[in-house]
Amino acid sequence: MSAPIVHTADLEQRERHADCMARIAADQSREAFAELFAFFAPRLKAYMLRLGAGEQEAEELTQDVMMTVWRKAGMYDRKQASVSTWIFRVARNRRIDVQRRTTKPPLEPDEPMLRPAEAEQPDSAVSRMQMEEQVRAQLATLPEEQLALLQAAFYDGLSHSEIARSHGLPLGTVKSRIRLALARLRGGLDDPE
Repeated sequence: MSAPIVHTADLEQRERHADCMARIAADQSREAFAELFAFFAPRLKAYMLRLGAGEQEAEELTQDVMMTVWRKAGMYDRKQASVSTWIFRVARNRRIDVQRRTTKPPLEPDEPMLRPAEAEQPDSAVSRMQMEEQVRAQLATLPEEQLALLQAAFYDGLSHSEIARSHGLPLGTVKSRIRLALARLRGGLDDPE
């Protein structure tokens, strides 16, 4: 299989576009930007239309991508990709972002998650309060080192590794103390008084 033929004109154009990007990045050259805009804007619009954008959306996306070229030209690296590859990657990502924002499913008025929570029944409220009291009482019986680790895990949301680092303890010690504390709590809550 033979290598693809690359025309000298294509290579010259690539270098010219890369030079334009460098001038935009270094000097905010309006002439260099105008040259890139004239070349890429119609191609970007056609690309957006092929991706399913409407006429207005394609125009807006093209303008947005070209403004990104103006603002972020310094991020372009000619050793990594051609200008066209870089610009069309920005365009593709921008189109995906727009699709994600606009393709949210419509809300159903009868959606259970949108309804306010029902008022708690008195017997449920009493049961919940009694359970909370039992848990508080059992927490008070835990040794301080177990209680501190439980609070870090469940109230602060720290992982076992983060707890080990913040308390200066080995990871195994953290895991075993939390396991022991949970076993004591379960045992205390399961025992009928």
